[in-house]
Amino acid sequence: MKIVGVGCGPGMLTQEAIRVIESASIIYGSDRAIELAQAHIPEGCRVSSIDDFKNLSQLPEEAVVLSTGDPMLAGLGYLKGEVVPGVSSLQVAAARLHLPLARVAVVVAHGKGHEKGMQETLLEVKREKIVFLLADPKFDVTELYQQLSAAEIPTSLRIAVCENLGYPDERIVIGDLQAPPMPKVDLYSLVIGHF
Repeated sequence: MKIVGVGCGPGMLTQEAIRVIESASIIYGSDRAIELAQAHIPEGCRVSSIDDFKNLSQLPEEAVVLSTGDPMLAGLGYLKGEVVPGVSSLQVAAARLHLPLARVAVVVAHGKGHEKGMQETLLEVKREKIVFLLADPKFDVTELYQQLSAAEIPTSLRIAVCENLGYPDERIVIGDLQAPPMPKVDLYSLVIGHF
């Protein structure tokens, strides 16, 4: 099995990812991942949308599994098989905001990990790291901002809401705890720190 990162938006496939996709006979992926790779999926390739992420380890050995962004950033890189990296939302946010990756701490707050994500964010900000927070649409951004304010974080802290990174309607809004930016779409990440 090959797990292929298709990038976080259109046009972000690597040459290696394109090569693997173009030679695939069976492809699995989310609807979004399939859409990002569509131009390179060969005619006659069997393509299946993933509905059940629990049984992915049972896919055929020749399967190519598409993962949005990079499989190793909250993606499907936990599956056994060769991982082909992709351009992640972290890389795009760092490039757009001119952030050195060595100063960034990644926090994942998906599903049931919201409270843990908030606590990790507070810890990393106190350590003077720049936090790249991957959140889902149900993550309570207002609660995070309240916890940051209550923790007496310096007012020079900046916050960026990064929406639809890599897409034509990409939007990055920067604020602070006095005027914090709020996400307006489901596909977003937060960058929090002194940058």
